[in-house]
Amino acid sequence: MAEDLASIFGTEKDKVNCSFYFRIGACRHGDRCSRLHNRPTFSQTVALLNIFPNARDSSRGADALRGAGRDAETQEHYDEFFEEVFAEMEQRYGEVEEMHVCDNLGEHLAGNVYVKFRREEDSEKAVADLNNRWFNGRPIRAELSPVTDFREACCRQYETGQCARGGLCNFMHLKPISSELRRELDGRRRRQPRARSRA
Repeated sequence: MAEDLASIFGTEKDKVNCSFYFRIGACRHGDRCSRLHNRPTFSQTVALLNIFPNARDSSRGADALRGAGRDAETQEHYDEFFEEVFAEMEQRYGEVEEMHVCDNLGEHLAGNVYVKFRREEDSEKAVADLNNRWFNGRPIRAELSPVTDFREACCRQYETGQCARGGLCNFMHLKPISSELRRELDGRRRRQPRARSRA
């Protein structure tokens, strides 16, 4: 019996727990969801909710959606945001294994940034500190996220350019950084010795 229950936890067959929250750390129904959102008490991943100003609340993003030909400028703006947040996370809290930014338009995913730290202690420290800080004139809302495998959380059709739901998809549409920034971040990692455990 226990094995059967464990095998359906967080899946579509689970009639008690929300499978979307379990897989992507967000649910379009929010607090109105008929299923439970089991918030983790420990996790390597921190979700910074609605922190990236995407097309929903940014004229720069809206112009990009209308095809205004500002792709290079939009990518540069995004790369600057990504690099600033990534550097802040590593310098203040600990080694970052992965960082992803959602490009979705649905309120539950719009502008979410997911930071997966190497150690759970670093993510706990980040959540405690970040909820007392502001970014771009708005308070930061940070929480531990159940997402540890981003392959399960991402929209596979979006990755191949075939998602019919567009920005309103309920799975993550991850916004890519430029290849130049990817090389720069990888180069920094190779040059820096691994940080020792922080107290």
